[in-house]
Amino acid sequence: MQFGLTFEKLLLIGLIAVLIVGPERLPRMAEGFAKVVRRAGEYLRDTRTRVRDEMGPELDDVDWRKLDPRQYDPRRIIRDAILEEPTPPTHPMAAAAAIAEPEPRTPPQRFTPGELPPFDLEAT
Repeated sequence: MQFGLTFEKLLLIGLIAVLIVGPERLPRMAEGFAKVVRRAGEYLRDTRTRVRDEMGPELDDVDWRKLDPRQYDPRRIIRDAILEEPTPPTHPMAAAAAIAEPEPRTPPQRFTPGELPPFDLEAT
């Protein structure tokens, strides 16, 4: 993550902090800031360790750059889908179903004049 902080900006922030806080309280403030930064680092390390423990070793195999939403370009997705070769079915039954002819359709049921079609109370 980049915040756009350069060395010059950090130096300016430090100079302003010295002027606002004053030289007497600055060492205590720096100690407090260092503690906060240290605790935040420990929290992040503990969180990372807990996530690894709970998710298992598969977490290391994930390519997180592929999941970056900034990489989703609809034009590229459509182009890849169009140019992609169709994969043949791998399951033998799926291959047989793909080759088999479709089932013939049954003709619609004809009713004689005056005969009512069956009525299903549960279907309505």
